[in-house]
Amino acid sequence: MKHDQYAHITDQQLLERFYADHNNHWLGILLQRYTLLLLGVCMKYLKNEEEAKDSVQQIFLKAITELHKYRVDYFKSWLYMVAKNHCLMKLRDKPGRQTEIKEQMAVTPGEDDGVRAHMEKDRQLELMEESLQELNNEQKQCVTLFYLEKRSYQEIADQTGFSMMQVKSYIQNGKRNLKILLDKKMNR
Repeated sequence: MKHDQYAHITDQQLLERFYADHNNHWLGILLQRYTLLLLGVCMKYLKNEEEAKDSVQQIFLKAITELHKYRVDYFKSWLYMVAKNHCLMKLRDKPGRQTEIKEQMAVTPGEDDGVRAHMEKDRQLELMEESLQELNNEQKQCVTLFYLEKRSYQEIADQTGFSMMQVKSYIQNGKRNLKILLDKKMNR
């Protein structure tokens, strides 16, 4: 079967299909979309093409196993973290590679602010995802479709069955509630 016939189906829809029937066919399509991203991540850390290609296959297997056990909401970012962790574990376990990891993670004074800003961004994204889960279902669904999947009001209304006014209201209230929740968490 050709995978580009599924190009119009979002990652989230493919995941939903997989969770509905646990058919690995849907995961195959999904993972195919991210082969180059994974190869890039693995090359960045491992700096060896053969090792990177092997790692992509191992990450695919790990992803399939994990997705059968757990529900994932943000596939791309989750898969990226799986890949990054896999590579770091591989580097850690290699003799003589300890210094290489330290060098990769070493921070020169000029980079310090950039690293700190990046870590703060990561923290904000984690808190954002956590806060998103605390919204009511309608707000969470509309905010996710609008901001993360870049859907129009009309597309959201068509997909959810909500009226245009409800969609706008859920997005507006969801965005406001998200900001309130995020502010509380950031100021803890």
